[in-house]
Amino acid sequence: MSLQKLLVCQLTVFLSAFTGASDGYYFGRIAKCLFTSPDRDIVAIDNYIFNKDVFIQFNSTVGEFVGYTELGVKNAEAWNKDPNRLAQERAEVDRVCKNNVKNDYDNVLVKAVKPRVKLNSLKQAGGRHPAVLMCSAYDFYPKQIKVSWLRDGKPVTSEVISSEELADGNWYYQIHSHLEYTPKSGEKISCMVEHGSFKQPMIYDWDPSLPESERNKIVIGASGLVLGIIITAAGLIYYKKKSAGRILVPH
Repeated sequence: MSLQKLLVCQLTVFLSAFTGASDGYYFGRIAKCLFTSPDRDIVAIDNYIFNKDVFIQFNSTVGEFVGYTELGVKNAEAWNKDPNRLAQERAEVDRVCKNNVKNDYDNVLVKAVKPRVKLNSLKQAGGRHPAVLMCSAYDFYPKQIKVSWLRDGKPVTSEVISSEELADGNWYYQIHSHLEYTPKSGEKISCMVEHGSFKQPMIYDWDPSLPESERNKIVIGASGLVLGIIITAAGLIYYKKKSAGRILVPH
């Protein structure tokens, strides 16, 4: 499944019982609009957070508040009995999400830039040492992206290390993911990239037939051979023309 487009509006309130901020408490509220297109599958989610844990949530697909802690359950029950508060929360999907999603979609998401993906080998397998592959995505926008690995079409969940999205300083981003694995005969290793600029996930297969260094040597060698043939042919043509213009004088 491709990455959902995400619009996030955040309202954060800090409460501190001490003078030092590091010793205080944190209360936050994050409202999100999730959508797959400007006119359908739009979901409004309102999270109430205490010390990084969601204790109450409103999801427009559920239509009421849900509590996740003892205090959250009590508050959710009370809020669900308040028709005005419940009606106001249910209206957010139309008032906030549907009114803003089209603007963001038209002005941001449709201007997405596709990543340039490169898949190469960092280390060949040898003895007890596994091979290491790197899948890199360059020059993409917006920032949200997912890079994952497939082994014979199935997701790989272990031996994977990925970087965060790194800003290039020119509105574009890059990301790198490493896979450590022991090659097996006949298997297929692939890198899957999901981004808002793609209509569907893009899969890039690794070709282990030749190491990248060897492929480069072949390309360079072939180029040199072609150049040598051209130079030799030009020399022969020049020699024949010069020879044809000579007059042999007998001694």
